[in-house]
Amino acid sequence: MEGAGLSPRQLAHRVGVSVKQVERWLGDADLTPHARNRADACRALGVDEEMLWPKAVQERVKTGGDRELVHSYPYRSACPSTVWTELVETAESELFFAGYTNYFFWTQVPHFAATVRRKAEAGCRVRFLLGDPDGEVTRQRETIEDVALSVSTRIGITLEHLERLGPLEGLEARFSAPLDAINHVSLSVFRFDHDALVTPHLARLVGHDSPLLHLRRYGDGGMFERFAEHAEELWERGEPVPASSGSA
Repeated sequence: MEGAGLSPRQLAHRVGVSVKQVERWLGDADLTPHARNRADACRALGVDEEMLWPKAVQERVKTGGDRELVHSYPYRSACPSTVWTELVETAESELFFAGYTNYFFWTQVPHFAATVRRKAEAGCRVRFLLGDPDGEVTRQRETIEDVALSVSTRIGITLEHLERLGPLEGLEARFSAPLDAINHVSLSVFRFDHDALVTPHLARLVGHDSPLLHLRRYGDGGMFERFAEHAEELWERGEPVPASSGSA
């Protein structure tokens, strides 16, 4: 940036992102911006992509199913919050939150409610697939986890936020069907256009203690599509959230 005579604000203007996003790039060496932003930044700075984001270049030479794996984390909590924030912010057509509770988005992603509203109003499809707070699988999971912030309470947090957003075109919410609940609670799929963050829940562990995979779609029949199809199947059989429960 110094060599190109650009400040963070000037670079942000050239790339078409916020100053905060440029500051995240500077502050987090493990954060890899989307390909379009990388290309625009390199063009503005007059350097090769390998100089700024060598990991992105290395990922492109992967073959087979491995190339869709952007990163893996032994714990969901080990995934930097900037990754979640950037994926939510940059999605343009598809945001699908198919975690069983989805509650942590409201507390850990800055301005999440306002972003959901903005995305939906801009034509992005925003969906929340939740577990039924009164369902049998929810009660069983609460017994297994045995934590103060229960599963039904965490679902309730999401429902309250959705209710505050009110009826909003482009925003949908469903409960997974009773027969699908066990499959839903054991695997969370969060989709952001062609990126996905996937968490298989281990035994009695809560979500943030389970591993996480960051996937990026490269073609038909890959890992991304396998998990996306799983979430879509649950969604198709899901049941609309009753208005009294905070339906959007």
